[in-house]
Amino acid sequence: MSANDARLARNTVLTVLALVALRLVAAAWTPLTFDEAYYWMWSKHLAGGYYDHPPAVAYVIRAGTLIAGDTELGVRLASILLALPMSFAVYRAAAILFGGIRVAATATILLNVTMMAAVGTMIVTPDAPLLVASSFVLFFLAKVLETGRGAWWLAVGAAVGVALLSKYTALFFGLAILIWLATVPKLRRWLISPWPYLGGLVALAVFAPVLLWNAEHHWVSFLKQFGRARVENFRPAFIAELVPTQVAFATPLVFILGAMGLHALFWRNTGAFAARMLVNTMFWTIVAYFVWHSLHARVEANWFAPVYPALAIAAAVAAHLTPWDTRRRRLADFCLRWAAPVGVALFAFLIVQANTGVFTFYRRDATVRSVGVGWRELAGAIEAVRLRTGATCILTPDYGTTGWLAFYLPKGSCVVQPTQRIRWVNMPEPSAAQLSGKLLFVDDARPGARSWQTENFSEVERVAEFTRMRGPLVVETYGIDLLEGAKGSVLDRSPPPELQ
Repeated sequence: MSANDARLARNTVLTVLALVALRLVAAAWTPLTFDEAYYWMWSKHLAGGYYDHPPAVAYVIRAGTLIAGDTELGVRLASILLALPMSFAVYRAAAILFGGIRVAATATILLNVTMMAAVGTMIVTPDAPLLVASSFVLFFLAKVLETGRGAWWLAVGAAVGVALLSKYTALFFGLAILIWLATVPKLRRWLISPWPYLGGLVALAVFAPVLLWNAEHHWVSFLKQFGRARVENFRPAFIAELVPTQVAFATPLVFILGAMGLHALFWRNTGAFAARMLVNTMFWTIVAYFVWHSLHARVEANWFAPVYPALAIAAAVAAHLTPWDTRRRRLADFCLRWAAPVGVALFAFLIVQANTGVFTFYRRDATVRSVGVGWRELAGAIEAVRLRTGATCILTPDYGTTGWLAFYLPKGSCVVQPTQRIRWVNMPEPSAAQLSGKLLFVDDARPGARSWQTENFSEVERVAEFTRMRGPLVVETYGIDLLEGAKGSVLDRSPPPELQ
């Protein structure tokens, strides 16, 4: 390695470390989102599966809280640090597929400055471990291509298995790999080799806990997630959301470079055919499904996480390897020069806005309901009411409120969602004594929001109302009802919709 290459590699490492450090600071400052609080509750009761997703996110959170405790930083610590192996995998994949330190370094930095990676590893959801596992799937496939050694298929299988432990979207990797092998003549020999199939068995073995959990719970998680693929109506308006949301999640300049790179890899023969096809199949197979899905249902922006390693490599190819005309060359150079500063600025803007609301002059925005600003103070006020009334447990109407209260109330507090019990099937239920005394119900204070309480309890008394604030903005107003005289079982054990 030349002195310039060594300097570039070192600067890449330092840049990634600086970005990780920035996320750690933001993670310690920012309250949990309701999904994170929900997954934190999973992490206290580890299992082979859960109603909503496979279990990887719970294990990631558990690893972080073992180090930094049940704090916002602890919940997010391991997820943020996973950006380090993710960066290594993308760096090596880009270097193998397209050669040279510049492409590898650029792909690594561009991936890290996207909102998908920056926010997606800081806010812990199943997409965080999926993004990391996707990077290793791409890296290990590049090693198969580089070495021709069948043993690398076992590593591919392990990476796909971990991706499946994160999210069921990883099933598309199997189709992408099959298309890659079939379309590249020199790779077709693998179709009659035992190695890819042994890799598939490794993936199945890693994924086995999810299969066993679902078998024990009537396949409910599979029914819930795969049921989304069912076409019940045709609503093509959702397709209009795909590009704007991905421009935001990729950041505009990385998105432009990525689009230019994908064009070059598909039409301009930039790079070796097998390398180009690997990036194309890893990107377009999943994108094609989500485009189809958007014709009948909304596709959330974060669902595209597994294509981002391929997108980052395509962007680096556009920046360094593709011979553009003068106008496009200037555009590529501009995007490359400003992608990292713009990405960091957008990340800082989003974190400050989510915590304070200052940039919208304290008006509502897309983050205001999901980020738990004000919940620590609100939980303290609710705990004071619980002590004053002698309530033995707090009931909630949804999993988000349950997670927030469980996280921000004193450790060991009884907090339970009486409905949708399938969400809590891995967790011990409150004791009969906790549910037989006075109970508090925390819900939206809007008129007509007390139907569940009055249907299930003979005595319902509104004892307090509290607001959750972000600065001067009232985010939500909660009514606190004291419940006595349960008309039946407090916990509704009706089966979930998927099993009815």
